[in-house]
Amino acid sequence: MLRSHHCGALNESHSQTEVTLAGWVQKVRNKGFIVWTDLRDRYGITQLVFDEDRSPAEVYKKSLTLGREDVIQIKGMVIERESKNPNMPTGGIEILVRELTVLNAAKTPPFTIENQTDGGDELRMQYRYLDLRRTPVRENLIFRHKVTMAIRNFLSQADFIDVETPYLIKSTPEGARDFVVPSRMNNGQFYALPQSPQTFKQLLMVAGFDKYFQIVKCFRDEDLRADRQPEFTQIDCEMTFVDQEDVLQQFENLIKHLLKEIKGIQHGDFPRMTYDEALQKYGNDKPDIRFGMTFGELNAFAQNKGFNVFDSQALVVGIAVKGGASLTRKEIDRWIDWVKRPQVGAKGLVWVKYNEDGTFKSSVDKFFNAEDLAQWAEATGAKPGDLIFVMAGKTHETRVQLSALRMEIATQMGLRKPDEFAALWVTDFPLLEWEEETQRYHAMHHPFTAPKKEQLKLLDKNPEKAMANAYDLVLNGNEIGGGSIRIHDTELQEKIFTLLGFTKEDARKQFGFLMDAFQYGAPPHGGIALGLDRLVAILGGSETIRDFIAFPKNNNGRDVMIDAPAALEEEQLHELFLKSIPKDPLQKKILTRLSNYLMKYFLSILFLLILISLLIGLYVNQTGNSLLGNKIIGYTVLTAAFVFMPIFLAHRWKGKKLKDYTLSKENMDKLRNLNQKK
Repeated sequence: MLRSHHCGALNESHSQTEVTLAGWVQKVRNKGFIVWTDLRDRYGITQLVFDEDRSPAEVYKKSLTLGREDVIQIKGMVIERESKNPNMPTGGIEILVRELTVLNAAKTPPFTIENQTDGGDELRMQYRYLDLRRTPVRENLIFRHKVTMAIRNFLSQADFIDVETPYLIKSTPEGARDFVVPSRMNNGQFYALPQSPQTFKQLLMVAGFDKYFQIVKCFRDEDLRADRQPEFTQIDCEMTFVDQEDVLQQFENLIKHLLKEIKGIQHGDFPRMTYDEALQKYGNDKPDIRFGMTFGELNAFAQNKGFNVFDSQALVVGIAVKGGASLTRKEIDRWIDWVKRPQVGAKGLVWVKYNEDGTFKSSVDKFFNAEDLAQWAEATGAKPGDLIFVMAGKTHETRVQLSALRMEIATQMGLRKPDEFAALWVTDFPLLEWEEETQRYHAMHHPFTAPKKEQLKLLDKNPEKAMANAYDLVLNGNEIGGGSIRIHDTELQEKIFTLLGFTKEDARKQFGFLMDAFQYGAPPHGGIALGLDRLVAILGGSETIRDFIAFPKNNNGRDVMIDAPAALEEEQLHELFLKSIPKDPLQKKILTRLSNYLMKYFLSILFLLILISLLIGLYVNQTGNSLLGNKIIGYTVLTAAFVFMPIFLAHRWKGKKLKDYTLSKENMDKLRNLNQKK
């Protein structure tokens, strides 16, 4: 070993002990006749002292050349520090160095390796291996390790078996886009990276493994946000011969165990809330219940009072902001401007101050009296000193907008405390949801979710009313897991596929292996998948998962450290039977522009010839040879209609699809963003 102790192990009990340490130089402080150096490794920091009188001359001289992040080994004596640092575990001692070996000299790092660094996000991502040396980042990964080990131990003790499932699988049409992998040995065929091991864990249940778990990488090619990554880690679990209650109890106990082991918190039983109740009270299906501000529906008290803004809408709903009556008009206007942002999309807010003396002051005093406003206060749970915000509009949109306002207000008021934890189950989700754009049903969770037994008959006539035997686990306003009781019957699975728009041939092609397996004695089974990245982040007091991933991608899905994704060599593309692409994007751009220019030149000449031909035809017609003139005009019109126009239209709208010109939600969002930029 190159060291006898690590840099966090020594204290005053080791005084006068000869030790060997190795690590990175954190700081160097040269006082002219004495040099203090902080030596760092994963475990802590130990102060070294190079003394002109007490250290060997060559050692002292070498210490003067040390720089930040040099990797060194030292040998020396543990001595008590004259000026002790009570904030450090090693703050009572220092090492009087007698031997110094520079194992590897370091370049000056692009940012300081300190708790508070001067490096921006992109720079630190580029040099992630340096960023990982910083204590907060390192502690986040150590924390992740502790959570992961606690999960493994808990599930192992509960008789779950850790089984690895394949990464190279078959692409399926449900869910997000797949990452695809071309097969060299199978021309024109592709693997897909798994979005989830869903079908494999169900097959393990068919195989009789009874309880399965896996902490596994999953992949989804979707647009990214701060809390999303193209690859993420899932705690994947499945159980046989269970109902919904069994699964909920098992994994409620897991989260309680983590809160106790990792955070020292004793959490009570998790409340349960139906999907409809969550939407009605909080505006979304993953509510943060650490604070109040539940929705109060005001249709009965606010409509038919002559205020058209409310009378013409499907829903009038409000929340009470505790202590908000003290806000100034300017501060209230800022919230009104906030909800009008395109990201929220509300048209405005109605406000009511419930003053400490019991009186009301509102932006709609002209239409509503004190008795009306008192009913609003009762419905929203407002007390004297509170402020009521009210929105009106379409039911779903208005709930989503008010939910965004509720969460932002709570964040600004410091109500979303990172050291408080509130978990709940959301149940009774719809089995299917109708999508207008595709004109078909989509599975709310996934196509293998079983409907509630008592609602099987609804699948024949009213499938949209059927409820799923599904559940989500929510922690601090974040969905950290979701699962369901699965379909284990071939006939029912085929019926669900039919409702989802699959033909029998497509269903067999995509999932025939699973339906075949169901015919060989498939047991009732169910499970859940928890997002490890998000769970660790929340337990660690953050909602940004990137802080707890060793090598995360940026918001464009790029790894800026290794510069991935990257182009492949021509030879690799050829081996994979993939079409070659120009290596030089500038060359491609020049060729595209040249072809566009030539096409425009050709169309201009053709148009000019058509125009000249028409004029000649008219001239000939006027000079007495009407038959020849009409022929010239006729052939010209035919050329314009069947030659010029098709070529012109193909050039003008090449690469476009009909849906690009429809008033879809995507196109409306593009127009809205364009107008915003202008």
